[in-house]
Amino acid sequence: MMNELLWLCMLMLNFGLITLAWYFWGKQGLFIWIAIAGITANLQVSKTVILFGMTATLGNIVYAGSFLATDILSERFGKKSATRGVWVGFFSILAFTVLMQLALLFAPAPSDEMQIHLVAIFGLLPRIVLASLAAYLVSQSHDIWAFQFWKKRFPGPLWLRNNLSTGVSQLIDSLVFTLIAFLGVFPAGVMVEIVITTYLFKLIVALLDTPFLYLALRLRPPEKADTPGGE
Repeated sequence: MMNELLWLCMLMLNFGLITLAWYFWGKQGLFIWIAIAGITANLQVSKTVILFGMTATLGNIVYAGSFLATDILSERFGKKSATRGVWVGFFSILAFTVLMQLALLFAPAPSDEMQIHLVAIFGLLPRIVLASLAAYLVSQSHDIWAFQFWKKRFPGPLWLRNNLSTGVSQLIDSLVFTLIAFLGVFPAGVMVEIVITTYLFKLIVALLDTPFLYLALRLRPPEKADTPGGE
């Protein structure tokens, strides 16, 4: 049960930090968090753990939490700001990956002890990197579109558009990543299992972020927030 308790603690900490970033720095704080989440998730995803009897990657919480940040941007400032946040995250992941791949090309000093560990962490196959970037861009773009779509259809219940947009977007993310990364590598049955288990954890995170969305918007009301004209 230790992993499960740590997972819940990380979940609450993740949402709490997003809320604090929004409260203290508004829109810019969310942009910063999206960049942090993109880099952190791509580091944590290299570690697999057992959660509730299933094998899962550790980056799901931080990555799925970035959808809370874009939903806050979408609700308060609209599609333009949320899309900008997505591109901030995409650029951060891409730049970090390129810089670390370049760092691996340097010949280590005879006394160096870190190269082997850096290779183990950052020596990613191009296919995995492509899968991660494609899944991020497609799923986040859908999340923004769907959030605005449901906001126009059902302008009242915030929880409804939050869960409808994020829930479907997380499924798209799992499908795109798995197909690009593992098609032809694993049998179809294994790929289906990967999609189901990955999506299950992301869906749990998506459902649990709803109270924090309400809290974030209450903590920083419109009169204290940046104005859409600040675009």
